[in-house]
Amino acid sequence: EEIIVYCARVSNPKNQDNMETAPGLLKYCIKHKHWSIFEMADMCIEIKTSRAIAQQILRHRSFNFQEFSQRYAKATEFITYGARRQDLENRQNSIDDLPAGDKEWFLESQKKVQKDGLALYEQALGKGIAKECARFLLPLNTQTTLYMKGNVRSWIHYIMVRADESTQQEHREIAQKCKKILSEQFPTVAKALEWSQ
Repeated sequence: EEIIVYCARVSNPKNQDNMETAPGLLKYCIKHKHWSIFEMADMCIEIKTSRAIAQQILRHRSFNFQEFSQRYAKATEFITYGARRQDLENRQNSIDDLPAGDKEWFLESQKKVQKDGLALYEQALGKGIAKECARFLLPLNTQTTLYMKGNVRSWIHYIMVRADESTQQEHREIAQKCKKILSEQFPTVAKALEWSQ
């Protein structure tokens, strides 16, 4: 935050170290859409998620990413998700009102796919098949780790877009955790954005 405030006052060098009025300055910059000052500081977050959700995150091209490579390391962890009904009026929405039996079927089906996929993956590795080929046997809910680095402006935009109700729930939960981390690391920025912790 000190870097953001310092750079924001580039035209007022005698006042650049003044952090007392930083909340008002950042609030003013947000109100008047002076977003470039938020590009002066970066943040990197480690995210553990599934390959399916990672694909959505990787679409945010203003970030730099480093991801667990299934070409070189063995994948063995999975993330099991709950089921929701497809919203017939909004294809980007799902509704959590499925019968308990259908939800249980979905969980058990994921476990079966995970078990079968992992067994075939292990067999492939046992046959000497390269990890980069064997990984094609793994389901989309195979766990991956991402390092996501971007400037504060990119994080603000990502959180505003992905913490929104229109985002898939599993991705929205990640964005909400990112918002919490940003709010802890940049409390003055969070206050200026009127983000409650």
